[in-house]
Amino acid sequence: MNILESITSRVYTTLHRHRFAHWGHGSHIGWRAIRLKGLKYVSVGDRTYIAAGVQLTAWDKHNGHSFTPSISIGNNCAIRNFCHITAINSIRIGDNLLTGTNVLITDNSHGQSTREHMSLPFYKRPMYSKGPVVIGNNVWLGNNVCVMPGVTIGDGAIIGANSVVTRDVPPYAVAAGIPAKIIKQL
Repeated sequence: MNILESITSRVYTTLHRHRFAHWGHGSHIGWRAIRLKGLKYVSVGDRTYIAAGVQLTAWDKHNGHSFTPSISIGNNCAIRNFCHITAINSIRIGDNLLTGTNVLITDNSHGQSTREHMSLPFYKRPMYSKGPVVIGNNVWLGNNVCVMPGVTIGDGAIIGANSVVTRDVPPYAVAAGIPAKIIKQL
């Protein structure tokens, strides 16, 4: 990070850290986020860096429905540029997560795969969660990975670039593909 980026990040962090449920010591958020919503439901651990272009959203209301969202990001995480983390339920990220760019971590979708919901414009569809997302410690998510609702990724797992994780990944496994499949288990 160059000096200008460092100064800008520190100023941006100072402007936003009070909006979070918890902001850890030594953590930073890069200039400039695309969208920050519901930060009172978001906790960030110590020495975590959230890069520029992030979308971090915790939705407590949408189209007349109420939710109790929670996003918890551990210590020493590096969430890279243009990642999107969005919750209406719960997303729990352990320590030492490394993401590539353009990663999506979501516990929700706009509606279910029913004719009733699919016939509505996306903004009128009720938000729906298949369950919480849990990402363990020391996990690496490659560029463009999508982690879908109801998924648990175990400690030490590696998810290959461009993968879509629709099922649980055990600890110390390497998974890749659409949908992601285990290609190596230690």
